[in-house]
Amino acid sequence: MASQAQKPLCEACRVAVNYVASYELNINDVYFTMTCYYDEESDAPVYVPFFQDQAEVKRAHAKQFIKYLKERQSKICLPVTKRPDIEYWGTDLQAIVIALEMEKELHKHLQELKSLASKNSETDLLEFLKKFLVKQKRNIKYLEYQHSYQKELERLTAEEGTSEEPAEASGRGLTSEHKTASPPLL
Repeated sequence: MASQAQKPLCEACRVAVNYVASYELNINDVYFTMTCYYDEESDAPVYVPFFQDQAEVKRAHAKQFIKYLKERQSKICLPVTKRPDIEYWGTDLQAIVIALEMEKELHKHLQELKSLASKNSETDLLEFLKKFLVKQKRNIKYLEYQHSYQKELERLTAEEGTSEEPAEASGRGLTSEHKTASPPLL
């Protein structure tokens, strides 16, 4: 396996690794933008620290993929990836949906890279990818939990709003317990 790490990646894997590194940087940018958006709010949602952490993690992952390309003496050529066309992140539920879609898309790209590595007998790359796939599954699970939690919170807010005064329908009537409930740690 040590000798494989010294030879360049096959072209298909090299292109795919570059794409994953670029996509990780793209997600880093989106998470960073999301955290800046919520920094302006004093009552930020409980998942904002996750967004902050993931902004840093995604950048570190991109660096790891680039370092891997260098170790494998493979050309680095990061393609431009499309960022969500959103300036306003909307409701808490919409922000979570965007994050969940990005994480699922990254997981898909990692799975495709894993298939390519397997097809081309790139055992070193397969080993390298394992930790990223595990982290992606964990992130998706967390965001799916947050998604269901936010949907339930919006449902409860709507129910409270129909039986109370209109000012409370905006969420002002929610107790801090409703707004800041935190999920169990994964």
